[in-house]
Amino acid sequence: MAVTGPSSKMKRRMMVCMALLCVFGTLGLLVRLFTLQVVDAAQYQRKAAEQQLREADISPKRGFIYDRNMKTLAKSATVWTVVLSPSDISDKRDSDGNIVRSAEELRYLIADGLSEILGVDRETIIEKSHRKTYYEIIKRRVERSVADQVLEFASENDITCINLEEDNKRYYPYGSLASTVLGFTGSENHGAYGLEAKYDSVLSGTPGRVVSAKNAWGTDMPFQYNKMYPAEDGNSIVLTIDETIQHFVEKHLETAVKEHNVQARATCIVMDPNTGEVLAMATKNDFDPNDPYTITDPLALAKLAELDPESDEYADLKLELQYDQWRNKAISDPYEPGSVFKLITAASALEEGAVDPDHFSYTCSGSIQIANKRISCWKGAGHGTQNFTEIMMHSCNPGFITVGQMLGADKFTQYREAFGLQEKTGIDLPGEAGNAGLYHSRDLMMANNPSVELASESFGQTFKVTPIQLITAVSAVINGGKLMQPHLVKQIIDSDGNIVENIEPVVKRQVISEETSRQVALMAEQVVGGVGGSGKNAYIPGYRVGGKTGTSEKLDSKNEAGEVDKRISSFLGFAPANDPQVICLLMLDEPYMSNPFGSVIAAPVVGAILSETLPYLGVEPQYTEEELAKVDIKVPDVVGKGTLDAYGIIGPLGLEYEVIGEGTTVIKQTPKALTSVPKGSKVLLYTDTQSLDEMVEVPNVVGMTAQQANVALVDAKLNIKLAGATDGVNTAAKQSIEAGTLVEPGTVVTVQFISNDTAD
Repeated sequence: MAVTGPSSKMKRRMMVCMALLCVFGTLGLLVRLFTLQVVDAAQYQRKAAEQQLREADISPKRGFIYDRNMKTLAKSATVWTVVLSPSDISDKRDSDGNIVRSAEELRYLIADGLSEILGVDRETIIEKSHRKTYYEIIKRRVERSVADQVLEFASENDITCINLEEDNKRYYPYGSLASTVLGFTGSENHGAYGLEAKYDSVLSGTPGRVVSAKNAWGTDMPFQYNKMYPAEDGNSIVLTIDETIQHFVEKHLETAVKEHNVQARATCIVMDPNTGEVLAMATKNDFDPNDPYTITDPLALAKLAELDPESDEYADLKLELQYDQWRNKAISDPYEPGSVFKLITAASALEEGAVDPDHFSYTCSGSIQIANKRISCWKGAGHGTQNFTEIMMHSCNPGFITVGQMLGADKFTQYREAFGLQEKTGIDLPGEAGNAGLYHSRDLMMANNPSVELASESFGQTFKVTPIQLITAVSAVINGGKLMQPHLVKQIIDSDGNIVENIEPVVKRQVISEETSRQVALMAEQVVGGVGGSGKNAYIPGYRVGGKTGTSEKLDSKNEAGEVDKRISSFLGFAPANDPQVICLLMLDEPYMSNPFGSVIAAPVVGAILSETLPYLGVEPQYTEEELAKVDIKVPDVVGKGTLDAYGIIGPLGLEYEVIGEGTTVIKQTPKALTSVPKGSKVLLYTDTQSLDEMVEVPNVVGMTAQQANVALVDAKLNIKLAGATDGVNTAAKQSIEAGTLVEPGTVVTVQFISNDTAD
């Protein structure tokens, strides 16, 4: 039978099937192309960009922090980030294609070199070198000298996969100065604490980017495929802080912490009471923001030394102590203010008319009975009969309990709120503590008559405020009655110095009248300058200083026997009393000594701070006739003059003199020219070289009266300069030159005297 081919019908069917297959196949391809190019276009474009583009950040320069006189407190210095590109690690071949250094050998070479130069773990570098990426950070914030070593290492070993990127590192030129205020930055150069954190968005700027196109081998394509988005540098901030006043505060605060063995740190705030501008704010012990994780407090280090450095307990304690040293005690630690609060009680009572200061009289017997509780005065024998100013001068607790009862719980709590003591001040720093539950409620005080709670709060106990709340409230007491908004930043400026924003003083409200304010300020002046005033250790000749002592018990910190044995010593001072320009609050938390009263250990420190701050601010002294008779004289320069001419210059100034040697021309004098000495001091005039090398030993005058110290120093051929409370039977607390030191005859030794009369 003959074999025949496909019929024409079959051929037509085959053609139709093939046509249908072509049509459906083409439609499928078109649908797929439409899906790829239209429906999923964005997704694939993004994936392509991820494969073909590489981005590198450009760090902006962080803004500066200046003090009010444009001294730099924080700035950014250029550092480098060491970056490795693992995908660029490959075998190195010679011209014949032979491997002369394998990729694995290169990885180990890189790890060994960078580990030694940068101090980075070798195994970590090896692990990163095996990743399939073009960007692995090996170390950030590398200084220039170390970066140069990295470049030299890469050049010597013909390594092209190591790169350096410019970055910024925060630097604080004054070290620990104002550290708890400034704070510091973290590893990403963002603010971690203090003003650095509060104003991070202002200071940090906006990062830039470099976008580079890469080919299939991961190398850069021609330049036209690169695009740069430049970084925008951060703005700078100008503070209300004055570096010089901050230095005065920290110097004296650090000395007080050491001398009085303060266990729980100390803090001090100096403010302009009229504007709320903070001129200085310090906490000691503190830290160096250039190295914020290193603990510097000797007491904290002693605690760590008792533990095993490898233990979890050690790590936990170290972290806790780091947080402690960063904490700004001035704004974050509420405490019982003690008798400093009596200024506010007095102002409230006077403003409300609850007390007539011209007819007020109170007889203190040493205690007072309120309901079922007897509350003692710090002076067990009592103060006797006193007027309104005298209960302030003597810091009489029963006297102020009586004033509080006369004012009443309703009005007392109204003024407590009006003075801002039931709310945050709103100071421009992070970490300010609130006051919820830290004072007795109005309802509780009103429920009892007489109220024990009102009695205790009237003299500053059984409730808490922060130092910034207290100094802000007392500023309103003395500045004419205005409650100001405390602040630390006065200007924001750009990188060219143009002013972006001025921060003006803010008056929250008028709390008391100007007349009441003036009355209380003059009462506070008697605390320091009046006979028997509890704050006389803050007295400064020529200046009208007002103030108030404070010694409070830490009622929530009892010993094993259930007794309160920890105290806070404080003093608030301001000047001039008739026109306050500066106010200073000092708080010593747990001074470890037998006489921890604010009048004894805190008042002299505030006096020392104000004695330097007031002249610096240009506040002129106004001496009484008695003070003028004791005012210091600047020793004139008589070197090179004849002895008779020297007599004629020195004698009329009220100075004594003694010629040493057989010559007729002065070749040396002690004290040196322009040294400030009290009237009656002796100037030694040397006229030959035979006695120039004579030295005398400084005697120990601590514990002596002024008269005894004067005799001891004069007998040693030295001059004495009296400081502090020199009237009455007071004792020398410290001397400017340590006993046993050999000095030139005629050297001036400043001796600080304090009254040991205790007052809270």
